[in-house]
Amino acid sequence: MRAFWGLTLLLLVQTGVFAQSATPSSVPVMAKTAQQKTIDSINESGFKIYLEYPDSARAIAEKALLLAERAKYQFGIGRGFMIIGYVYWAQSYYPVALFYLNKALAELPKDQQRVICFAYTIRGRIYTDLQNYSEALKSLEKAQQIAMDDPDCLAGALGERSLVYKRTGRYDEAMRDAQKSLILSKIAHDKDNEAVLYGRLSGIYRLQNDFKRAIAYSDTALKTSYASRNKRLRATTYVEYAEIYYQTHDYDKAIFYANKGGSLADSIGVLDAISTSYITLIKSYEAQKNLKSAMVYQKRYNKMQDSLSAFNKKKNTDLIEAYFDLNSKLNNMAAAERSTSEIKEKVKWQYAVIISLSFSLIIVLAILLVTYYFYAQKKLISKKLNLQNEALVAQKQVIEAQSANLETLSKIKDKLLAVIAHDLRTPLANLRNISDMFDTDYLSNEEVHFLMKDVNPTVKSAELTLSNLLEWAGSQMKGQSINVSQLDIFELGTEMEQTFTQALQKKNIEFLNQARPGNSVLADENHIKVVLRNLVSNAIKFTDPNGRVILKSEIEDNKVIISVEDNGKGMSAEETSKLFIAQTHFSQRGTSGESGTGIGLMLCKELVELNGGSLWIESTPGKGSTFYFSLPMDTEYA
Repeated sequence: MRAFWGLTLLLLVQTGVFAQSATPSSVPVMAKTAQQKTIDSINESGFKIYLEYPDSARAIAEKALLLAERAKYQFGIGRGFMIIGYVYWAQSYYPVALFYLNKALAELPKDQQRVICFAYTIRGRIYTDLQNYSEALKSLEKAQQIAMDDPDCLAGALGERSLVYKRTGRYDEAMRDAQKSLILSKIAHDKDNEAVLYGRLSGIYRLQNDFKRAIAYSDTALKTSYASRNKRLRATTYVEYAEIYYQTHDYDKAIFYANKGGSLADSIGVLDAISTSYITLIKSYEAQKNLKSAMVYQKRYNKMQDSLSAFNKKKNTDLIEAYFDLNSKLNNMAAAERSTSEIKEKVKWQYAVIISLSFSLIIVLAILLVTYYFYAQKKLISKKLNLQNEALVAQKQVIEAQSANLETLSKIKDKLLAVIAHDLRTPLANLRNISDMFDTDYLSNEEVHFLMKDVNPTVKSAELTLSNLLEWAGSQMKGQSINVSQLDIFELGTEMEQTFTQALQKKNIEFLNQARPGNSVLADENHIKVVLRNLVSNAIKFTDPNGRVILKSEIEDNKVIISVEDNGKGMSAEETSKLFIAQTHFSQRGTSGESGTGIGLMLCKELVELNGGSLWIESTPGKGSTFYFSLPMDTEYA
């Protein structure tokens, strides 16, 4: 009955038309895409569990098959069919398994020789289980030819051929091929095939009545079945134990292993092993003269056969439904592809129409662009002419401003030269007179020394005047650069006190350095020294004898505010407003008749601003003046 349903199913399957082409791929081997790698991974997952969880393995393979069909991945399609064939073989549905293996061989690309070799090997095994030994040997010979020097493929083919020889009673040839296959499997590190071959050798030795070796190989097969997760091998090994112990008249063990093997075979659907276990139980109970138990198992066997017939009928129906379900999915995918192809054709036609319209639009746009271009060129020329006219007007204004500025600078120059000539003549004349009198021995050393103390402040004032003149001239030429360094205002105040020691002593003026040590700025050292020299010099000049000059520093909004305060003559608001303007600046004589050019304060303002600060003054007539200037703290440059 089972064979009838199997043949019926095979005929139904063979008349069905799968959606995909049976022509193997001839595309050259290329790097796999991420999607193809995913399909391979799914197939491999199904292959690893087909002996332990066959139904789950079939579901996984069908999923991979559908994905491969969608991706047009020929190797994935062939591998999916192949794994489904493995599953049906493991469950003893040999005609169905044979059909799926033939589909796999038709789909697998020709360059996948290793996989094709395994497909021919399992097809040979299916023919063996169908007892078509001539076809089995043909498939296995084909597998050997493809295997060439691949030890793993060759081991599989030789192992299955040994089974053919075992079942046809050619035990020596069976033993020879099994041993060869075992050696090749060890070379290839194929633990799964090794486990199967240990079971194969056990059966051959049992048939030759070498029970000791048969048990030894069964022990090894049972142990390795756990490592390879091969429940089918485990079930058939238990049944093999039962056969061995029956033949050696150890009926209790035969009954024990027959029950154990039959139970495991039933859990995974290995029908051949179930039948063999019942037959062994019946024979063993009969040998023990336990006819009652033998009759019980005979009834169970008969009932199993009846149930098996019904089960096969249901199972074959399920197989037919599963086949048509899979085929329907593949056909739906093919229909979807045809629909997609039709849509693509429509899109292609629409695309041609769009291209034609686009070209027409491009021509119109080109005409518009040319028109706009000439209009823009005309507008651009007009704009350029306007800009050139505006530039000429601006240039004229600049020239006029420069001319006025040059005239102003010329007047300032004339004034400066007159002042400098007057201010430098006196100290030079004094020095010349002292030198002449000293050369004629008119003055003694002590008298020269005394006179030099009086002349020294005048010379230093002249030196400061020259220094200011040079710095101012440099600032007027613009492009002046600064060399920034960290400056401690307190230390600079100490230096100023030393510089003006004689001037301070001469007028008995007290210099108070109240700058906070550590209040540092980042600025050009030469510039700040010029500023301080001028401010301290002015403070001394305009302070009465016995007065005071105070240098202070404070931090405010990330800036250091530096001030030079005196209690001298002071100035009115009108006078302070003229100090920093080149056209209106003026100079007054000090409290002891000291003279100056008036250029020093303008120079101070320019140098402070060049270093990122600002300078201002607070003054009250008769009470003195305070000059302030700010500089950035060094932390702003950190």
